[in-house]
Amino acid sequence: MKARVLIVEDVAELSDLVALYLAKEGMEARQAETAEAALALIPEWTPDLIVLDLNLPGMDGFEFLHEFRKGGRCPVLIVSARDADEDIIAGLGYGADEFVTKPFSPRVLTARVRALLRRAQDGTASRETPGLVRFGPFTLDTESCLLRKEGRRVPLSAKEYAVLAFLAANPGRPLAPQSIYASVWKGAYGDPTAVAVYIQRLRRKLEEDPGDPRFLETVHGMGYRFNPSGEPA
Repeated sequence: MKARVLIVEDVAELSDLVALYLAKEGMEARQAETAEAALALIPEWTPDLIVLDLNLPGMDGFEFLHEFRKGGRCPVLIVSARDADEDIIAGLGYGADEFVTKPFSPRVLTARVRALLRRAQDGTASRETPGLVRFGPFTLDTESCLLRKEGRRVPLSAKEYAVLAFLAANPGRPLAPQSIYASVWKGAYGDPTAVAVYIQRLRRKLEEDPGDPRFLETVHGMGYRFNPSGEPA
């Protein structure tokens, strides 16, 4: 598969290994040890895909994604030792298309690169066909894990996003705090009372009047309901 792949990785041995495997597949790879060097290279050597580490000297991978996605459209595959849910959700939220954790198999990584390139060439990359939930002035992009208000990104923590996404996946249906907690926290230490805290945080970001919510309603005795119309039930 002929394609240009930019590897943004500060560990030379790892970068060289990835480049070697991509070359075996007929791809042309260039390497950058910093995000700054990658951003300088991109305008003159337009890559078809970017393999990105998060822990970089200077500007980190998240900052790189923020800058690159202001105009760059090619797929980005994050390769990182940071495997916490918050890091994965943040990476996808900043515009990555896939997240691979270290250590990894070079053959598997190469296969994922090929798959992303095929999807991009077919016009079916996830960022081109997002699952969108629209309510009021907001758009929730469940593929890239982003919430926007009239086109501008609304910052959400990983748990805030997960709570909102779970409610949005069940519009009009009252969900008990225990159900929300089980889905979002997945058995982590704590208790369902945390759900109310995150609902209040979301209401402050979504509602004109958090005391009289339109989108995240309280259904007394039952739990919380996502009302995408914003109209009284």
